Amino acid sequence: MQKRWAEQEVTNQKAIQDLMQSLQIDEVLARLLVGRGITTFEDARCFFRPDLCHLHDPFLMQDMEKAILRIETAINKAEKILIYGDYDVDGTTSVALVYSFFRKYHKHLDYYIPDRYKEGYGISFQGIDYAAEHGYSLIIALDCGIKSVDKIDYANILNIDFIICDHHMPGSILPDAVAVLDPKRSDCQYPYLELSGCGIGFKLVQAYAQKNDIPFEEIFCYLDLVAVSIASDIVPITGENRVLAWYGLKKLNESPCNGLAALIELSGKKQYTISDVVFMIGPRINAAGRIDDAKHSVSLLIADDEVSAKNQSLVINIKNTERKEFDSSITEQALAMLDSDPTQRHRKTTVVYDESWHKGVIGIVASRLTEKYYRPTIVLTKSNGHAAGSARSVLGFDLYEALCSCSDLLEQFGGHKYAAGLTIKPENIPALQKRFEDVVSQTIPDELLVQEISIDAAIQLKDINGKLFRILNQFAPFGPLNLAPIFLTKSVNLKGPVAVVGNNHLKMNICQQDSAVFECIGFNMGECLPLIEKGIPFDICYTIEENVWKEKRSVQLNIKGIRSILD
Repeated sequence: MQKRWAEQEVTNQKAIQDLMQSLQIDEVLARLLVGRGITTFEDARCFFRPDLCHLHDPFLMQDMEKAILRIETAINKAEKILIYGDYDVDGTTSVALVYSFFRKYHKHLDYYIPDRYKEGYGISFQGIDYAAEHGYSLIIALDCGIKSVDKIDYANILNIDFIICDHHMPGSILPDAVAVLDPKRSDCQYPYLELSGCGIGFKLVQAYAQKNDIPFEEIFCYLDLVAVSIASDIVPITGENRVLAWYGLKKLNESPCNGLAALIELSGKKQYTISDVVFMIGPRINAAGRIDDAKHSVSLLIADDEVSAKNQSLVINIKNTERKEFDSSITEQALAMLDSDPTQRHRKTTVVYDESWHKGVIGIVASRLTEKYYRPTIVLTKSNGHAAGSARSVLGFDLYEALCSCSDLLEQFGGHKYAAGLTIKPENIPALQKRFEDVVSQTIPDELLVQEISIDAAIQLKDINGKLFRILNQFAPFGPLNLAPIFLTKSVNLKGPVAVVGNNHLKMNICQQDSAVFECIGFNMGECLPLIEKGIPFDICYTIEENVWKEKRSVQLNIKGIRSILD
């Protein structure tokens, strides 16, 4: 796929010079920091030294006092409390965290995860009926509920109170719950807007602990769950999320909860980054809800002992294998469907539907189609008499706003700028295909339909030394809005043989006249082999990382793009 290289401009030269002087670093590192909004010594100190004291007071969140008061009342009166969460990683980690904490202080407690196929996303009437039938008078909803106005009205009729902990965009009307915790609500003054759903759950627990003189150490143990949610829900690694992710990864790598420890053992990897969580832990936790029942994931994450955790992890691993098979098969079918349609080459969107596809993997398929064609994508399948869909976007385009323009065709929808879920009547799909194409075509700049490689700085290979590498490592954890820096180096030369290894990966060594030789790997870049074999210099953009092979550690360049110097 063609990609455009975009070198980022940093215009605040004074901040660059100030950081160079105050931190005793070179211009490249100072540019990287300023490009991340870090312009002062104090900014840099907070960035390089995340501290739990940087977490915000949870009571700054609108309705937090109401939420804690209602929970205290329920505990004092021995009311039954139901912890309710969505079936994805963010939802199940949220439920595991809040349930694990409150069960230490309240015995009349259970959890509920809606069935993806029978109930769909978020709060359901069936879930409320379950609460009523079993005598629950308070439901704490996590990672869902911000738009469930009708569901909360129904619960109020049944005398069931709700506390909603959500991080999605609210609608024009908030649900009539006892408390609605969501930093994105217009009247909330909380200083950080990008918490994950599990992050909101953590703030609830933090507030309860703070109000009831429970030491912070009692909730620190849940930060591995928060880190998994931050990684898997693709929220920005900035501000408070960066602190939570930094300490959460530390907890994950040093003393994970039993359930996560069992998944780590299955993967065989010892030290985890945010990216590792996204690709190795998140899919396994998600698989239970995609293929069977997400309660398996919660059961794993709250396991009290290693034996039960190991048994649950084996069940989840089997579900993950099934998920991979569905994913591969449906992706192939969708690609064949699109390749056989001559109108697709002129479109700026993808909307595909097949009633036989497995609902649990259509989100993954949507992501794969977006990677392939690089345009906003909706994948739909039949579910409970309707068509259920997952949508994915390209960098820079607000998918949620586009769906708002199609809302009259939809039964319901919700999500973020880059990912959303929707339900539609099957007969409205052709109209959605046309409307979505029209809306996107009228609003998306052409350059957003070509994948961008955002280059942080241009350097020479001789600039890569031990000090640069050590400081770059301190930029981690990497993720949205704090991605691993991408460097551009022009006119490099092949040193020795070049080969395509594994599944179309390019492996080679490169150098410049006065530099050391660097090992390089270019994942899925085998098509660049003819260019490299010409024997002429070429430009590369890359990240700098550590490669570990048979306990030998070396600096490796992870190639993101290659172009001829003649281009």
